[in-house]
Amino acid sequence: ERILRLAEMCRKLEAEEEKVLPFYPCSLGEQERQDAEQLLQEPPAEPLAQALRDYAAMERFWQRFNKAKLEELALTREKAALGLRNGRLRQLLRQYLQGISVSAEVLREPNPL
Repeated sequence: ERILRLAEMCRKLEAEEEKVLPFYPCSLGEQERQDAEQLLQEPPAEPLAQALRDYAAMERFWQRFNKAKLEELALTREKAALGLRNGRLRQLLRQYLQGISVSAEVLREPNPL
């Protein structure tokens, strides 16, 4: 019940493109898709397979969860890359400002420009 409530809350926060096309299209070919559907219709022989079948309705949730985790990872990496770029730009700006300013300390060091 808690997961369903959270899913309803998340649905309200989805962007328009996520509501229209929430996931990437399936990469299975037509024959592979038919084989998978046929396997799903057979009764499972192992207890683990039965447990997985019981939670098949959660597939949509796990797709959304995995998509959110991938986006979070991508944003974390992008933030780190932007932080490095920002540090480099600050260093270049500091060098530039030292090169155009005149002080006793700057005159003692070699000109960075």
